[in-house]
Amino acid sequence: MEYVLYAILGLLVAFIAVILVRTLRFKPKADIPVQEDEVAFDKEAAVRCLSELIKCRTISNENHALEDDVEFEKLIEKLPSLYPHVFEKCTFTRMEDRALLFRLEGKKHDEPTVLMAHYDVVAVDEEKWENPPFSGEVIDGVLWGRGALDTKVTFNGALFSVNHLISEGFVPENDIYLAFSGGEEINGPGAVRIVEYFEKNGITPALVVDEGGAVVTEIFPGVKQPCGLIGIAEKGLLNMAYHMDSAGGHASAPKPHTPVGMLSQVACDVENHPFRFQITKPAAEMFDTLGRRSTFVFRMIFANLWLFKPVLDMLTRKTGGELNAIMRTTVAFTQMSGSKQPNVIPPTASMVSNIRLNPLDTVESAEAYLKKIIKNDDVKLEILTGYNPSPISETDCPAYNKVAEAVASTWRGCLVSPYLMVQCSDSRHYGKISNHVYRFSAMDLTKEERATIHGNNERIRLETLYRSVEFYIRLVKQC
Repeated sequence: MEYVLYAILGLLVAFIAVILVRTLRFKPKADIPVQEDEVAFDKEAAVRCLSELIKCRTISNENHALEDDVEFEKLIEKLPSLYPHVFEKCTFTRMEDRALLFRLEGKKHDEPTVLMAHYDVVAVDEEKWENPPFSGEVIDGVLWGRGALDTKVTFNGALFSVNHLISEGFVPENDIYLAFSGGEEINGPGAVRIVEYFEKNGITPALVVDEGGAVVTEIFPGVKQPCGLIGIAEKGLLNMAYHMDSAGGHASAPKPHTPVGMLSQVACDVENHPFRFQITKPAAEMFDTLGRRSTFVFRMIFANLWLFKPVLDMLTRKTGGELNAIMRTTVAFTQMSGSKQPNVIPPTASMVSNIRLNPLDTVESAEAYLKKIIKNDDVKLEILTGYNPSPISETDCPAYNKVAEAVASTWRGCLVSPYLMVQCSDSRHYGKISNHVYRFSAMDLTKEERATIHGNNERIRLETLYRSVEFYIRLVKQC
């Protein structure tokens, strides 16, 4: 018996030793090369250009009758005066569905770069804003307005940087395309039109950059340094409706369970049985990059996921939030409807969930999982909107390195890492023509600033605006 105890103790010591050795060997990777040169440009002009863009009320709406075409045209008509060198040197093509495409011809044409953004914005509740949302005012070093972050800042950054470089006589090694849509916020087809144009003309982008991650802090467990997150894929989307019929009736003598009550139980069942925990390539590469920079305990977890994966699963399952969204398909119940009167059992009750699909899930697999959890044939599922996750782009390649170097050079000292974008963007359409699609919004944002995107009091610090232009200048010079 004593020998057995010694043997167990020896195995335990060896087991702990393996964990510690793997943790100690889980050291930070080499730093990304940084461009040492300083980038100079007319900062006041950059602010003025973004301010003029914000003054245009380019609010998109799924009901086109509620959109103001005049405001969209006003923005487009301003562009030649805001970015005159772009219009002197670039080919400009307007397409259907408010798609705009500029081409700056390079010395070569076989490895073009595409810089994306959208110039439509979401609606505002003006009464809840501290300053007018379409004034473009600068107050105490902050530029206010809807679209300041999402995404007129990158629209301006791409155009202003190219305009600036052209003024200095710059000619890129490869063609540069500036591709903009005016309906991204409503999943409009503008970006689709541009991709169709590329397909028709045999244009295969070597690099595509759209909105996505940013430079943020306190986003990864145990890491205090700012992190520049580059999305190498984005989750899919599934808006699922759940319907349940009944005979209706007076609410004074209800059956044990009404349609609303039964659908509520369905919502609880789905929330209590989250989708499976999945370490996909974007998550694995983020863990391998940022996990090495974390505190010892978290380094031990990420260096030994073969052992601690269940722990991470449990933590993300209970806490939710951004890390959980990266690790699994998420379900958020957002709408419910029932009777039109408080004293009537509804003949039909419905609810809707917004589902974000992890790269290893599909619309079909998600629907099958929901049916498995619900186990009630009286609940009818209806797919309102659905598309699968994007392809996953490469990271061990020159295209990713160009973006990473521009990030590291613009925000000195930040940790650059791949990640999975949990929102949706126009860039998903480019997966069919390029496996070098990267999602990075050229800004450093606080948690408070991120909360103003699609919310009240959207605004951008002027220093952040300057950095956005600098990022694009550094990136375009490499292309």
